[in-house]
Amino acid sequence: MTIADIKKNTDLKMHKSIETLKADLAKVRTGRAHTGILDHVMVDYYGTPTQITQVANVTLIDARTIGVQPWEKKMLANIEKAIRDADLGLNPSTQGELIRVPTPALTEERRKEMVKLVKSEAEDAKIAIRNIRRDANEGLKKLLKDKAISEDDERRTQDEVQKMTDKFVSEIDKLVVDKEKEVLTV
Repeated sequence: MTIADIKKNTDLKMHKSIETLKADLAKVRTGRAHTGILDHVMVDYYGTPTQITQVANVTLIDARTIGVQPWEKKMLANIEKAIRDADLGLNPSTQGELIRVPTPALTEERRKEMVKLVKSEAEDAKIAIRNIRRDANEGLKKLLKDKAISEDDERRTQDEVQKMTDKFVSEIDKLVVDKEKEVLTV
């Protein structure tokens, strides 16, 4: 392993942490309906857990209602049960061949809970970033111990890894501020 490998792996892993955080933040409800809320709902499709988007067409009916139209009529009950059991605070109802999923307006108390959840997700992402930094620094120490790099190279690369860490942590903070604003907007 070389310094370039360590920097490249560190950057890749930190980008993945940011992408994971973005996906987790997308799941947090903001009071407006959006189809992304249901992306992680798994439906029992003939004994196999399958994403809802693989068994039904998910669309927005209006600003507060999501429409789910299964491709197979016999999947209606399974999909409705999966949405109800997903612990998203949604209560789907079937109307003919369409499942309507109204998103309730968030109370002020619920909005504050959502902000806490957002901050918790962000803290988890920061911990992941710091762990990646630690792993990179350990790799550098190992290279130094094996006499593959000089102490100056190790110090310089540690500073670069720290700058990378700072950049990603500030990106996490920016994502959190944006999501908080979105959640608290009535």
